[in-house]
Amino acid sequence: MKESIRVNDYVNHILSAVPRGVLLNTNGDKFNAMVIGWGHLGTLWSRPTFHVYVRQGRYTKARLDRTGEFSVSIPLEGPDAAINRICGGQSGFNIDKVSAAGLLLEDARTLHTPGVRQYPLTLECKILYAQDQALDRIPGDIRARMYPQDVPGTNPMANRDCHTMYVGEIVDAYIIR
Repeated sequence: MKESIRVNDYVNHILSAVPRGVLLNTNGDKFNAMVIGWGHLGTLWSRPTFHVYVRQGRYTKARLDRTGEFSVSIPLEGPDAAINRICGGQSGFNIDKVSAAGLLLEDARTLHTPGVRQYPLTLECKILYAQDQALDRIPGDIRARMYPQDVPGTNPMANRDCHTMYVGEIVDAYIIR
């Protein structure tokens, strides 16, 4: 069962959960979940939005570009350490994260990208806009720490690949019960 929610009633919860790790989910020929610790919740063009940032070399990026949608799964309690370890440190190129992390998928209600029962607060998002970062416009101290040019793009954390920002319109929001 899915209980509809007003996103505005959960702003503080969502914003406090993001830095601890929430799941950015993609679909297509294979479901994939990636832990993200950056994101923005807000309003753009008079629409409720969630912005996500994905590095150029990630398995998730091609899926976002192909499907034009994503879901965000947010824990109601703290994040599950095992889920975050697998979905944050392994690539969907190499493993099936559903099996490896024991994810329990819940069909989407409006779009096509499922949510994850273990992280039941779900935002279904349709991509409105995408923009690649310009590394030369990022302050030098941040660029040196987050985008070290001597670290290959396959490194799961800071590496030389810049991010693409995806602005997703929140088209549905609910808690999986």
